[in-house]
Amino acid sequence: MEFEEVIKKRRSVRKFKQKEISDEKILEILRLAQLAPSAGNLQAYRVKIIKNEETRKKISAATYMTLKDGMQEWIFNAPAILVICADPKESEARYTERGRDLYSVQDATIFASYLQLVLTSMGLASTWVGAFHEEDLKKMLNIPEDLKIVALIPFGYSDEKTEPRERKKVVEILL
Repeated sequence: MEFEEVIKKRRSVRKFKQKEISDEKILEILRLAQLAPSAGNLQAYRVKIIKNEETRKKISAATYMTLKDGMQEWIFNAPAILVICADPKESEARYTERGRDLYSVQDATIFASYLQLVLTSMGLASTWVGAFHEEDLKKMLNIPEDLKIVALIPFGYSDEKTEPRERKKVVEILL
């Protein structure tokens, strides 16, 4: 698939086929996403792979759309979820406060963006989820306290038809 096609084809998907994704395929996806740029090539991020159905249900319960809407139940239907974490201490060691507060988060989000493009290029679909109770997830998933969860990426084979969404004109985003 050409790069421009990958960019245009990537959509947020919330319905997935119940088709397992092999560990080998997930590791290949991560290997390719890891080619993303990062501050000082530190790659100050960590990833937790979740495939267990019970754990996916618990993760879903720790998410919310808005504080009044409740959890995003569809998340547990994805056959896999990648929990993307920033490692502020690793970045801070080289770049002080700016590394801790910004570069580590940038590293993790750039990685997650590449990850979504890799998934699309391999015929998989995903959604970026940023609405979650971080402390609940850390405890549930045994994620070290010094890491910062920046995104959940549920993914799998799409079971829905998506259409392009309206975008602002380029002139509207220029300063």
